[in-house]
Amino acid sequence: MLRDSRLLVLLVAGSLTTMAGGVVAPILPEMVQQLHLDPAFAGNLVSMHCLTIALFSPLLGILADRVGRLRVLVPSLILYALFGIAGAFMHSLVPLLVTRGLLGAASGGIAAASLGLLGSMYEDEKRSQALGYATSTLTITGIAFPLLGGWVGATHWQLAFCLYGLGLPLALLAALSLREKPQPQKQAKPIVNDSGSKLRTVLGRSHTLRLLLTLTLASVSMYAVVIYAPLYLKATLGAGATLNGIVLASRAIGAAAISAFGAKWLAQTLGAAQATAAGFGLMALTLTTIPLLHQLSWILLTAVFFGVGFGIVLPTLYSTLANLAPSDLRSSVLAAGTGAGFLGQFLSPILLGPVLGYGGLEGVFYAAATIALVAGLVLFAPMR
Repeated sequence: MLRDSRLLVLLVAGSLTTMAGGVVAPILPEMVQQLHLDPAFAGNLVSMHCLTIALFSPLLGILADRVGRLRVLVPSLILYALFGIAGAFMHSLVPLLVTRGLLGAASGGIAAASLGLLGSMYEDEKRSQALGYATSTLTITGIAFPLLGGWVGATHWQLAFCLYGLGLPLALLAALSLREKPQPQKQAKPIVNDSGSKLRTVLGRSHTLRLLLTLTLASVSMYAVVIYAPLYLKATLGAGATLNGIVLASRAIGAAAISAFGAKWLAQTLGAAQATAAGFGLMALTLTTIPLLHQLSWILLTAVFFGVGFGIVLPTLYSTLANLAPSDLRSSVLAAGTGAGFLGQFLSPILLGPVLGYGGLEGVFYAAATIALVAGLVLFAPMR
């Protein structure tokens, strides 16, 4: 499958969603200093795109199913590049937040269309494998893009925004290399009405709602590590950016390896719900051990196992969600899953921030572990 150029284009295009926040995070201190931004509000520049991805990816997923996934993907890549680069020319908080929000909307189109194309290109086990590769790519680029953004932005923070221009050559590659299977032609009005009715039916099922809730909780728990683990390492080990990057990279390696090569096997052996619950259990266990560790070797090992747990959870949930959807609605349903995941990332500091004030960093990790356990139990709650 990795020899398929179409798959590689979709994997790289989908990874741009991780660049949306990853490029800004390492240069945020320089932006605050040089633009005289209020640090209390400047942090929203890193998370603003998560909200608009959550809002727009379901809507653009519906549009992709109706007008064609490629017709949504290519314009979204172009707009991603334009809105991303535009941030380099903004010199106050509000215009920056607007461009960040528009970048997130374009990212939502990329995520919805690329996932829809992946879901339609492969069936059954190959689809699970493709989604596993997508998870691995997102995890790896989630580490690579912040490092790249920090390196490019070391000269001047505005240069880091030029990295968003990668969307332009990818739009050209997508237009030249990707093709969609032709859909049967029917009268337009019944298609729209029937599609809307079927989509409401699929999304209204208790099992679908349960999967979307689980994706949200998984993202809340995962983002707790991304946000608060560097703070803990700084407080306990005096870690700098390099050491934090190594620890986060260890988490990415565990997630990438298991999602690409082990998640499908576990789902087939244990069952999707049981495999997902095992992944959540591993996430919760590693989260509770973080406050007890003060040696780098043990912290690195814990980060790897946390990544393994998340790498089991994410592709299994997406594969289960894809299997619930008919082929003509797969973009819409998977986009709803993407929106739920990014909503969880946006909510993570909102939900866990107050815990930091009352229970410190230890309390944050224990709260995130509790959320992971609840997410695992949600899948086994009785259904009508």
